[in-house]
Amino acid sequence: MAELDFIAPATLAEAVAAMAGAGSGARALAGGTDLMAQMRAGRLQPGLIVDLKRIPELIGVRAEGGGFVIGAATPCAVLGEHAALTRAWPGVVEAACLIGSTQVQGRASLGGNLCNASPAADSVPALVAAGASCLIAGPGQAREVPVETLQSGPGRHSLQPGELLVAIRLPARPAHSGDAYLRLIPRTEMDIAVVGAAVSLTLDSQGLVSAARVALGAVAPTTLRVDAAADALIGTRLDEPALVRLESAARAACRPIDDKRGTAVYRTKVAGVLARRAALIAYERARV
Repeated sequence: MAELDFIAPATLAEAVAAMAGAGSGARALAGGTDLMAQMRAGRLQPGLIVDLKRIPELIGVRAEGGGFVIGAATPCAVLGEHAALTRAWPGVVEAACLIGSTQVQGRASLGGNLCNASPAADSVPALVAAGASCLIAGPGQAREVPVETLQSGPGRHSLQPGELLVAIRLPARPAHSGDAYLRLIPRTEMDIAVVGAAVSLTLDSQGLVSAARVALGAVAPTTLRVDAAADALIGTRLDEPALVRLESAARAACRPIDDKRGTAVYRTKVAGVLARRAALIAYERARV
C-alpha cells in the first residue's frame, strides 16, 4: 500500500505551501464525500491529503458588496440554514441541499462539488446561472474566475498545481430577481442527476425579463451555460412562444452520452422540459 500523509493546516498559506510542495500527489479535502469514495474504490492514490476544514477563510458565509462569499469548505447544511442567503439565492441553496443525504450535507461543500468536476454535479448549474465566481489562492497571485471556467472535463478542473479554491462569490442580487434549480433522478433522493437545469432572471418595472442566465448539467462533459436559451426569455413575460424558444435552445446545446441512467435522446428531451419549469419558478420568485 502506498504511503499516505495527512495534514490539517490552520492557515491558507500553510495549505497552499503543502499543496505546492506535493505537486500532483496532493489532494485537498473540502468535505471528503467524493474523495474518500474514490480512494476506497482505488481510483485515487494521493500521497498527501490537505484537510481544509480548519482554515477560517474556507468556512462560513459572509455578506459582501451586496452579495455573499461562501467558503469553499463550508458544509452544505450550513447554507440551508442561512436565511439571508436562501432569500437572495434560493436556487443555489436548493441545489446545494440536494448533494447527498442529510448526513452527507454535514460534510459536503460547494468547493468539493465544484472541484470534483462531475458533469452531473448539482451545485454547478445553479452557480453558473447565478453568475458566481471562484476565488483562488496559490503560490502566485490570487485570482478570481467565473465558475463555468473551473471545470475542464469530467473529473478535471483548471486549478494549477498548488492552487486552492478558497471561496465562491455570489453577486449582489438586483430587485425583482429569482432563480431556481431542478433535476431529474431515477429515484426519489440521493441519486445522480440524469439532467439538471438552472435559471436565474431579473424583471424590469413592467414585469418583462431584462436579464437571464440558463445552465444545464449532465448533458455535456462540463456544465453548459446556454446563452441562446437565456436570450429567448429577454423582453418577455415567459409567454408560450418564449418558453418554446427556451426549450429549443436548451436542447440544441446538449451533447449528452448514453449510460445506465438515460439515453442521449432522453436527456436532450428532459433538458428542455426542466429548463422551462425552472424558468417559470424563477419568474414567479422574481415577481414577489
